[in-house]
Order: sequence, then C-alpha cells, then structure tokens
Amino acid sequence: MGQDTTIDLRSDTVTLAPEAMRRAMYDAPLGDDVYGEDPTVNALQEKVAQLTEKDAALFVASGTMGNLVACLSHCGRGDEIILGDQSHIARWEQGGASTLGGISLRTIKNEDGMFDLGELKRAINEDDPHRTVTKLIAVENTWNGMPLTPLYLHQVKELALNHNLSVHLDGARLFNAARHFKRPISDFTSAVDSVQLCFSKGLACPAGSIVAGSHEFISKARRWRKALGGGMRQAGVLAAAAIYALDNMQERLDEDHKNAELLSSGLSQLPFIKVSFGPFTNMVFFEPTTESGMDREDLVRKMKDQGILTGIEKNKGIRAVTHFGIERHDIEETIKRIASIFH
Repeated sequence: MGQDTTIDLRSDTVTLAPEAMRRAMYDAPLGDDVYGEDPTVNALQEKVAQLTEKDAALFVASGTMGNLVACLSHCGRGDEIILGDQSHIARWEQGGASTLGGISLRTIKNEDGMFDLGELKRAINEDDPHRTVTKLIAVENTWNGMPLTPLYLHQVKELALNHNLSVHLDGARLFNAARHFKRPISDFTSAVDSVQLCFSKGLACPAGSIVAGSHEFISKARRWRKALGGGMRQAGVLAAAAIYALDNMQERLDEDHKNAELLSSGLSQLPFIKVSFGPFTNMVFFEPTTESGMDREDLVRKMKDQGILTGIEKNKGIRAVTHFGIERHDIEETIKRIASIFH
C-alpha cells in the first residue's frame, strides 16, 4: 500500500455498501411507504420489532431524526429530558428537541457514558409549579465506543419506573455493544421504552435508522416523522439494505473491534503517543505526549499528510474509528505511517 492510499478512520459513517447489499437494494419490491404499502419497509419494521421485542418499529431517514421523533413523542412543550452532558442528543443534534419541541434539556455528567444514579435521581424534578416536568431519561449505547451493560440500563429503568418516567435509548451503535457482550439486542432494549438504531454506521448501509417502542409511541412517532418531512415514498430501496445488514453484517463487527485493539496496541508502543481512552468496541482515542512537541491539531495535520484521516473529540483526544472499509493491513500501515512522523 503506497503513501497515496488514504486510510479513513474519521468515522464508521464513511463505509460503502458491499455489492450484495447493493443488489438487494436493486431487487427490493417497492410501494408507497407513506401509505404503509412498501413491503420491504414493512418487513424491516416487523423484523426490528421482533429483534428489540417491542410492539412496532418505524423506519426514519437518520439517527438524528430517530432521536428527535422519540423525544417529541415522549415529551410535550415545556417538559424536560435528563441526558448526559456529553451525549449525542445534547451536543450533536442541533438542539432539535428544544428548537422544534420546546423541550428542556437537563444535562448531567456522563464522562464514562453512564450517569451516577444518585445524581440522576437528584436531577428529577418533583411536582412543583415552579419547575419543568421531567418526562424522559435518554441514554446512549455505545458512548464514544464504550458499551453500557444491560444491567446498568435496567438500573436506570428501575429508577425511571419509580418516578413514572420513560427511558429512550440512543442505540446508534447498539449493535457494537451487543457484539462486545455477546448478548442479544433485546437484552438491552428490554430496559427502555424506546430505542433508535442506526444502519449507516458499522452495518455499512448508505442511509437509514429505525425507532422501536409501543404501539402508542410509534403512532406518535409516525406523526412527528411526517411533520419533520421524513415521509419517504419508495423507501424500500434503503430498507432492503438494512435487512441485508441485519442478516449479514452484525457478526462482522467483531473484526472492527479486533482492529481497534490492534491499533491501540500498536499506538501504545510508539514513542510520543498516549492512548487516552478505549478501545472498548471500534473506537480508539489517542494524543501526542508533551515530549512530542505537538498538540492534537499538529498530529492530525501530519497524519493527514501521511494519508491518514482522523478526527478530534474535545474531551477524549484524537479519534480513530475502525469499520467495514478498514482491514488488518490498513491498521498495520496506519501504525507504520504514524511512527514515521516521529523519525
């Protein structure tokens, strides 16, 4: 592999659909999903409802849309969601729940992806006309690659039940958590009232996410999806990719996790590099040491010059994400190129 070959570790969203997935998209039977008549979308929704052990599911355009319709379905204007201050919903979704739904976002620390349950309990507003009404707790799994256990999610759910609250799970990378713990998806989703699953990350679909929950929740979510412009017509071309991914791409995530471990191990042996967080699933965070004379931005630029693309997560370091487009030899080449920067 030459230096002119780019190794893209910015995100697992850069994956390209395999040929067999594209063929499934081409061959998919189609209909008008807004009328509920696309057989491939319907099959996907039924499949995910069974996978998550929920009443029903709803295909949406993106993870951001999925989380937003979930928040809007659980909460009314003036209600409050408790979520992590480092969560995707709080930091990377344009504040949509507040902007479009008039919902207050109450953030508490989740530096390792999890809330302190005592702090979570104290954050719940009591019945007081001076305060917003807490309606929802939102959790994220995985978080910066860190998988949350089903046990922890059930502890959150028990607390929520004691206060008559709902729990939503941003499961954009829940498939990674399930592979890490070798547990079925339902072990995680049984602890929550609704879940969003993304197909366009580790599962390598070109687009699409899905939300699952009770019949009442999905009925509300369908209305919000329409209001947000998310009603797609012959959406079976995308749903077919998701069905293929569920049938063929979940176990393959183990390769991403092994590659992340290989990358972390290799980086740890380089002078002037410190692995700062992970790997737990498919993400490695690292940074140059003080002795290197570089900061994160310097190293990211030098890696880009070497054909290695990464990103920076403010609180964790330089982020490298393994995915379907990255193989073992890419990781070995990455380590070699980074080593050359310091020689």
